[in-house]
Amino acid sequence: MSEQTAPTADELVTGICADLLRIDTSNYGDGSGPGERAAAEHVAGLLSDAGLEPELVESEPGRASVVARWSGEDPARDALLLHGHLDVVPPEAGDWAVPPFSGEVVDGELWGRGAVDMKDMDAMILANVLAMTRAGRRPPRDVVLAFLADEEAGGMKGARHLVEHRPELFEGVTEAVSEVGGFSVEVAGNRAYLLQVAEKGLLWLRLTATGRPGHGSQVHDANAVTRLAAAVARIGAHRWPTAMPASVQAFADGYAQLSGSPLPLHDPEALEAELGTTARWIRATTQNTATPTVLQAGYKHNVVPARAGALVDCRFLPGDRDHVMRTVHELAGEGIEIEVVHEDRALETTADGTLVDAMTAALQAEDPGSAVLPYCLSGGTDNKHFDRLGIRGFGFAPLRLPAGFDFASLFHGTDERVPVASLEFGARTLGRFIRTC
Repeated sequence: MSEQTAPTADELVTGICADLLRIDTSNYGDGSGPGERAAAEHVAGLLSDAGLEPELVESEPGRASVVARWSGEDPARDALLLHGHLDVVPPEAGDWAVPPFSGEVVDGELWGRGAVDMKDMDAMILANVLAMTRAGRRPPRDVVLAFLADEEAGGMKGARHLVEHRPELFEGVTEAVSEVGGFSVEVAGNRAYLLQVAEKGLLWLRLTATGRPGHGSQVHDANAVTRLAAAVARIGAHRWPTAMPASVQAFADGYAQLSGSPLPLHDPEALEAELGTTARWIRATTQNTATPTVLQAGYKHNVVPARAGALVDCRFLPGDRDHVMRTVHELAGEGIEIEVVHEDRALETTADGTLVDAMTAALQAEDPGSAVLPYCLSGGTDNKHFDRLGIRGFGFAPLRLPAGFDFASLFHGTDERVPVASLEFGARTLGRFIRTC
């Protein structure tokens, strides 16, 4: 097929994304979901159609990732990793206006769980691989493509499994690009795209209080539930001091240049008025957080249990891991056992180098006059795992979003969807990047 008649990535991307959204890959975190195998096989089929030789790797039955190497014009150059995850958080289907696994387009928006987190990026990658290979084009250097299991539960059965057991799949890779970056926000009437150069670290903690069990009608001075509740209340009410890692300061400086005024970090309403719901991400990157999320205690109304537990989700800024652990221990107080259920590192790099230049140039070619600002992600991505191989990671899933579009709240939220025009913009922009990376 000639380049003139080959379908373009923006012509392919919506159909590819819709097909992925129709495959339920809900990850409940306990192994009870459907797994990623069906989606992985679908992706492997598309990569095979593009002439690549994908390898499907299972960490356990049903938990499948797909990896393929796309040969570039200059294999002597360092390779680039493009990766996305195939799993999604489970939706509460009854709360959705459109069924979450329908992949329907309604009023110009593609609906479904994973539409922004992150089957949209998966589809952008696949659309460009198909468009370029059908047109007889290759990237300027080798590109490793990875579509991964289990990111929504920490990546242990996906990216971490591959890093620990199949590192040879990433031979020669020095840089990686994945999710939650390259999307647009409005800053003082200017459109700016946020390039993710950092992400907070992760500590999922289990708190356990012990006490004397007994009858609920008696006086108890050693009640595990009371001890736990007090510890959780102290942790949840703690006000962490403001901190500005280099990536956050770089965003604040860029914001000030565009708007002519300082970033209103200490005024949440003003910050959200300026940045929309993206302000919630920005604010969370100016401090550490420790958020109680689950309480577990008791089994009967009139029985005082011997143990009570809670789960706390801690996110720490680069370099602050030990400080956060010390603070949580101090807040919990005596008699509370703290167990680390899952931990992963914080990442921070700089917004410079030829890869950043290529991402910036691609965005500004598709949207002339726009600005590109570095920022820190308050959550985490599979870049944490690839960092263990010395791979420098960025977030770049480009989307030009309509003004007022409530992007941040759609991550793990109800009625997740992506504008088709934004998805097509992303496919074009990512294609420019791939051809010049």
